[in-house]
Amino acid sequence: MAETAQDRHLPASARKIQKAREDGQVARSRDLGHFGAIAAGGGLLVALAPAFTGALKDLITAGLRFDRSSLAGTAPMTERLTTAVSGMLLPVLVIGAAMVLVALAAGLISGGWNWTFKPLQPKFDKLDPLSGLGRVFSKQQLGETLKACLLALVLGTIGALWLRAHAQDFVATLALPLPSAISQSASTLQSGLVLLVIALALFAVIDVPLQRYRLLQRLKMSHQEMKEEFRQLEGNLEVKNKMRARMREVAQRRMLAAVPKADIVVMNPTHYAVALKYEDGSMAAPRVVAKGADLIALRIRDLANESKVPVLQAPPLARALYAHTEVDQEVPAALFAAVAQVLAWVYQLRAAMAGKGAMPADLPPLPVPAELDPHTKLQGADA
Repeated sequence: MAETAQDRHLPASARKIQKAREDGQVARSRDLGHFGAIAAGGGLLVALAPAFTGALKDLITAGLRFDRSSLAGTAPMTERLTTAVSGMLLPVLVIGAAMVLVALAAGLISGGWNWTFKPLQPKFDKLDPLSGLGRVFSKQQLGETLKACLLALVLGTIGALWLRAHAQDFVATLALPLPSAISQSASTLQSGLVLLVIALALFAVIDVPLQRYRLLQRLKMSHQEMKEEFRQLEGNLEVKNKMRARMREVAQRRMLAAVPKADIVVMNPTHYAVALKYEDGSMAAPRVVAKGADLIALRIRDLANESKVPVLQAPPLARALYAHTEVDQEVPAALFAAVAQVLAWVYQLRAAMAGKGAMPADLPPLPVPAELDPHTKLQGADA
């Protein structure tokens, strides 16, 4: 069943808004660009009016001056024409460049920076005349047309009223000398320009939020679209979770492969297991090569027994090492003394099993700081 516009009443998700932005659908306000360009050009004209007026006077004076050399050939006239065009073109280029830059800045303000070539890609469905007629007579296009007509009507009305109010001023300039006439006309035009800029500013203030509202209206989603997007995201989450599980499995296998090379496994007695290794000269301190809880702890214990790695029941030390160290990390300095006693006991045990000494006695209570033992801290909190 085909979805209609009435079905899309849910607000667009952040993912759909981002995808629309990648496709080039951004809320841009043309009225804001028009206002910025006209305001920048008018501001420059007002700011540079004295300089432009003086340059225009000089240009007209030079253009009306003739002598015998000017009539002797075409070269002087060509030079004068080139000078006049250059003198008029430079201010126009400066003001035009300023207007273009401000118009671009206005587009960035309304819609932000968006670099994409997707709108330039050919879309053959645009060639369908029926769909083209639908776009021409759509509600959005009708609104834009009415807004443009209203803007033209407002600007035309302002211009007509302004010309009617200042017609006598322009007529009076005909009786003034040329320099005074240019200055008087420039001053009169400034008031009309201010009125046009104010009208464009009012339209821009309305158009900026209007364009954002229309974009969000076009991007509204139906329940079906929301379900499809959620299903895609959920599928991606499943893939990511599977990848994470796979990485954990690989890391776990690599960790368990290091157990046969350990010097000792400290346990508690079944909940935690930590495998330690120390190589004199290559390690600054004993290092944890494997650790685990519950089933992983039992697996570490079984691997240690298969590889004849000593397994020591030292619950406080096992809990402290499990809580405060990671795999391939050196033991904390606060546990150096306890670990050193354990390793010394292991070395004596190996020597005794090799027939080079007596069996070591049972280990005394290990100096494990109470603040490092989670079990002790938990008992203190319960108390």
